[in-house]
Amino acid sequence: MPDAKLQSVLSSLSQQASELNALPSICTMPDARCVKLDTNENPFALPAPVMECAVAALERQYLYPQDDNISLREAAAKAYGLCRDQVIAGNGSSELLGLIYKAFLSPGDAVAMISPGFAFNRKLATLQGARFLEIPLTEAYLLPTEQLLFGPAKDAKFILLANPNNPTGMFLPVAEIESLVAQSDRLIVLDEAYVDFAPDNALRLLDRYSNLLILRTFSKSYAAAGIRIGFGLGHPELVGRLRNLQNVFNMNVIGHAVGIGILSHREAYEENHIHIKRERQRVCVALSQLGFSVTPSNANFLLAQVPPGQDGTWWQASLKKRKILVAVFPEDGLENCIRVSIGTRAQMDAFLTAVRDISGRLQHDPGR
Repeated sequence: MPDAKLQSVLSSLSQQASELNALPSICTMPDARCVKLDTNENPFALPAPVMECAVAALERQYLYPQDDNISLREAAAKAYGLCRDQVIAGNGSSELLGLIYKAFLSPGDAVAMISPGFAFNRKLATLQGARFLEIPLTEAYLLPTEQLLFGPAKDAKFILLANPNNPTGMFLPVAEIESLVAQSDRLIVLDEAYVDFAPDNALRLLDRYSNLLILRTFSKSYAAAGIRIGFGLGHPELVGRLRNLQNVFNMNVIGHAVGIGILSHREAYEENHIHIKRERQRVCVALSQLGFSVTPSNANFLLAQVPPGQDGTWWQASLKKRKILVAVFPEDGLENCIRVSIGTRAQMDAFLTAVRDISGRLQHDPGR
């Protein structure tokens, strides 16, 4: 029989929380032998001087971290050519996204995102009781400025863009983004998580437009996904209000130290970025030769439509049997795609070997 006390407790949940199912308590951990290419990590060690910062921080483990992340914010401001009050730091850009939703949305409000995009935004909208509007790019892969300003998203409290986009890897010219920001009087949140693999960024727009907030993370291009370091960059009035919503001591001492270390040694990552761009091109060519249709990417991953006759889920399962993990997506238009992160050369060799093996078996047995 149902537990009456539990049912009483659950009935007291907010409407937003009640719409979310309880997460299962048992999650399957990936086999340590797997080549993990499904979550866009950068699988390289921290450079030596950054690692030294992390080790030194462990000697201060008994102290609370610096409140309001002042030193980390100062380091980011210096690196990005901003003032400290234009910077908020958090546990990855995902924490900062959550603050933006809390600050701007009430039940019944709307938020708009260019689609396809980061699926976590749907959950954040649900938690605020907000409507989540997904606006696709035009057929020519141009920013749908008219729809965002005057169409379905005209009443959205803020608009989410990602450049380069995840999961497609496509990059929009900064001039297109500036045109939208200039014409809108709403907040434009620009996620530049993958921008270090792209040809340009929008930092120069911050001093021109007070309605632009740029998000950065060290999870992708700086190999620190497990340490959780992210930044929001924008007008001091906006950033200051978001900082006031943060939890006290929201980041830990290792995150502070590694973040400052990365910002002081960004040149140490140049070879890392060059490697990923080269491997991205090599894998793109190889997949194309095997019958995949690969979307040009400016990120550390590739979105590839699988050859005719099978869908993305089938390929994901087939690769998993060979200890290769890739991502798939349920959205319309992506069901026949896989997304593969770019890792070490050995990892990409293993991935391509598995793809060639599967492709060869399909040629000999098309009914598989």
